[in-house]
Amino acid sequence: MDLRKLAAELLGTAILVFVAVGVATLSFGKWFVGVGFAGTSPAAGVVATALAFGLVLLILVAVIGPVSGAHVNPAVTLGFVVSKRMTLSDAVGYWIAQFIGATVGAALLWVVCKQSDLYTSKTGLGADGFGASSMVHLGAGGAFIVEVILTFIFVLAVLMATAKLNNPVVAGVTIGLALTTVHLVGIPLTGTSVNPARSFGPALFAGGDALKQLWLFIVAPLVGGALAALGYVFLNSSGEAIQTEAN
Repeated sequence: MDLRKLAAELLGTAILVFVAVGVATLSFGKWFVGVGFAGTSPAAGVVATALAFGLVLLILVAVIGPVSGAHVNPAVTLGFVVSKRMTLSDAVGYWIAQFIGATVGAALLWVVCKQSDLYTSKTGLGADGFGASSMVHLGAGGAFIVEVILTFIFVLAVLMATAKLNNPVVAGVTIGLALTTVHLVGIPLTGTSVNPARSFGPALFAGGDALKQLWLFIVAPLVGGALAALGYVFLNSSGEAIQTEAN
């Protein structure tokens, strides 16, 4: 395994968590008399957070995409494995790097937030959740279905864009917009994971229900990623050669 690829995945996942989860924390955390910087409008926080995730990923695709493919997401990596565009041995290295990167990004964000006397443990750290932790109190069953569907949409977009679009810029924009789109619908429901590493890092520092409910935001996105890979293979089953490179 090329260490440059692992370093790129670690760095990229750390940046994704620090910046995008940082926006979520500031938008929805109990800052300034119980409201986030998005004010009293949840919609403003949803849009700001969705754009943050999409824009950061778009940048990462351009910066580290040529090195590692800019997966920065275990569900995306699983999609590449199931669709036979990546070996399992290479994927294991990616997964380790992604989870470490997410932990580093969350740790840095937590350290920064702790420097403010307005930050409390109740503020959370952009963690995902269901039940009382969901903006609409969505139950575990509904949250699982939502995460599978949204991850399916996102990973399918990644697989198709990287295989079918010859222009890396267009592919990057497509992937970034896909992540933004699934966040727009998913944030009110579960907070939107679609990325086990992204959920893992913040949950470690948020603790409580975020840690107890973490299993769903690891399992459901992986199921969605695997299903997306099967969908991708089916859509490309006309005998046409399928691209084998991860990037």
